[in-house]
Amino acid sequence: MELRFIVTAGPTREHIDPVRFISNPSTGRMGFAVAAAAARRGHAVTLVAGPVSLSTPRGVRRIDVVSARDMLAAVEEELSAARSGRADVFFVSTAAVADWRPRRMAASKLKKASMSGILELVRNPDILKTVGGCRKIGFAAETGDAVAEARRKCREKGLDLVVANDVTAQGAGFGARTNRVVFVTPDGAARPLPLLSKAAIGARIVKFCEALSRGDVDSQWLGGIG
Repeated sequence: MELRFIVTAGPTREHIDPVRFISNPSTGRMGFAVAAAAARRGHAVTLVAGPVSLSTPRGVRRIDVVSARDMLAAVEEELSAARSGRADVFFVSTAAVADWRPRRMAASKLKKASMSGILELVRNPDILKTVGGCRKIGFAAETGDAVAEARRKCREKGLDLVVANDVTAQGAGFGARTNRVVFVTPDGAARPLPLLSKAAIGARIVKFCEALSRGDVDSQWLGGIG
């Protein structure tokens, strides 16, 4: 059973001018791990990556982007092409997409003397909420009650799974090679996993997608993913 995966990874950069931007510390490791795991299972994988310094996993097609709007455009184009095929399409959104961008990007480097100290921002599109016509897997990287936020995202964005984690927990979060996550499904069920490598978590996400495609995800199946 071959599935079609479109995976986003890493941060976006929202430029103020050619040398300054708004971003975050995401390294892209989680998304690259999902893409690698899906490719190893024989699935067709496109990885839409923000600015990161990671090598493309074997068997994965990669598209590099910079901003949130670039990422949305790439995902929409890939989804449009993927829907014409017969395989189930899964959009796995691991990217840490900037919620806001400067209203205007200056064409040249801004000089301190000409800057007011006030930066006017506008909201970026919500990629997960915008796209449709596919199975959607999201992430909730939080500093508080990650499961509550995951349940909200699952409900409001029509997701099939949210992978929640507290980025302040030891061994988890941006830059770490491990993570401690909770799988949250649309019925509100929450299945915590132990501390695992991001590669191991990526493999479990892919197996969840495979089970969802077969129609056999239930509480018993979730109980065995740890």
